[in-house]
Amino acid sequence: MYVDAKTTVNCVFAAKIRGTIKEENLRIALLEIQRKHPLLRVVIREDEQGRPYFVSNTKISQIPLRIEERFSDNDWITVSEAEWENRFDVKRGPLARVVWLRSANVSEILLVCAHCICDGTSILTLMREILQVLDQQDIDMEPYESFESVNSLIPSYILSNRKMKMKAWLIAKIAGWVLSFKTTKHKSPPDKSYLLNWKMDEESSTALINLCKQEKTALHAAFSVAFLEAMRELKGDKAKGQVIYPVDIRRYISEIKNDHLFAFAPIEELPVDKDSNTDFWTKTRKLRNDLAGRIDVMNIHELLLISEYFHSSVKKLIAYLKSSEGTHDVTLSNMGRLNIPDSYQSFHLETIHSPSASFPWRNPNTLIITNFRREIDFSFISSESFLSKEDATIIKDRMMELLVEKIAVLQQAL
Repeated sequence: MYVDAKTTVNCVFAAKIRGTIKEENLRIALLEIQRKHPLLRVVIREDEQGRPYFVSNTKISQIPLRIEERFSDNDWITVSEAEWENRFDVKRGPLARVVWLRSANVSEILLVCAHCICDGTSILTLMREILQVLDQQDIDMEPYESFESVNSLIPSYILSNRKMKMKAWLIAKIAGWVLSFKTTKHKSPPDKSYLLNWKMDEESSTALINLCKQEKTALHAAFSVAFLEAMRELKGDKAKGQVIYPVDIRRYISEIKNDHLFAFAPIEELPVDKDSNTDFWTKTRKLRNDLAGRIDVMNIHELLLISEYFHSSVKKLIAYLKSSEGTHDVTLSNMGRLNIPDSYQSFHLETIHSPSASFPWRNPNTLIITNFRREIDFSFISSESFLSKEDATIIKDRMMELLVEKIAVLQQAL
């Protein structure tokens, strides 16, 4: 996700650590991940048409580390919100930095990355590798070669198919025209973004996971239906009743390994049944099946090809997102159970907070969900100009009430 050189979208990922951390070891860890990942050694340039591209910089500076004193368990939220606004110098790089909130026995490590070099899986990989080397400095991360362009990820039979390339060109042109038509002159005034973060305890998290299995549905669908019903109760007819899902496409692209940095995620937008006569679980099953059906027919390589032709329309897309409320209530990303250890030789990973990112859109509502140490963690991000923090808190509380109610019904039946 790249807006322009002056407006980087920053992802922040925070880990709470109990134990001893040495500054020297943390700097070694940052050097090691920068040595491994090519996108931590790039800067961004723009061509004559303003289209961005990565350039490797062999003399790039080390990943910056800033150390601040830690005073409370909520300091990381304040720092996260500040880091959203602390733009990267994309012409100089690197496009990552770390903030260490330090106290005698407890620390938070906040990893900040430009969204254009990483998705949720990528930033999780970086945090896992930082902690590995922080604990054992003799671990050697194996560098890899990054792909030169999106074309190297697309099979040759697609690249040489004139009809497919014409289709991609036509789709991009039509999309640009539609975006120009839909874009209004409305611009939301600059306003402070905020972060709400909360957890579901281990007992409730386990119960909800088991309940979703019993109901033959998915967690992301349960979260979506609960959030949208809470939104509709508060907003009434102003609620859109639709949710956007980013789709992780790594499993479809053999060249992109799970521990490689990657930042392309197509989206799917789906409605949730508004019929009050349809029960909660039926709605979740339909939503789960609808999303699975959309993903099944998704032609990933064709989408990559279209993305190459879409460069000329990117500025129109950004203008549209900045001026339109969209047709959705929230963008929801469920990262699932995090593949990261909690026990190390010199420290203990007490908790991980779901990543956050503040988007400069008129509708920035984003809900990111993770599961670590059997507790489900939620990060909700929006802005006061679109959804007040007070209203967001009401929606959050009602969403959790709905989920707890469903869990209680299961427990009563046992």
